[in-house]
Amino acid sequence: MYAVIQTGGKQYKVAEGETIQVEKIEGEPGQTVLMNQVLLVVDGQEVKVGQPLVIGANVTAQIQDQGRQRKVFIFKYKRRKRYRRRAGHRQPFTALKITGIQA
Repeated sequence: MYAVIQTGGKQYKVAEGETIQVEKIEGEPGQTVLMNQVLLVVDGQEVKVGQPLVIGANVTAQIQDQGRQRKVFIFKYKRRKRYRRRAGHRQPFTALKITGIQA
């Protein structure tokens, strides 16, 4: 059984027992999160497709970790003008362990 959920403006295919990284969700590690923006649920041969959401379906997950990804460097440069700018960015994320899918 798997589902496609939407969170943080992105879509993720999730199955029970999987760990995924999503855009930051407020909460402490160990806390349970309920996600009700389910776009698709597949249970064996039965497929439920939402228009746009599947009514009554939700996915429960447990927060494993709150962290930040590797640093991405942004470098701007204009030749012959002595212009250089360097900046970095670390995107925050939440690691979720999927504990259940209810259709």
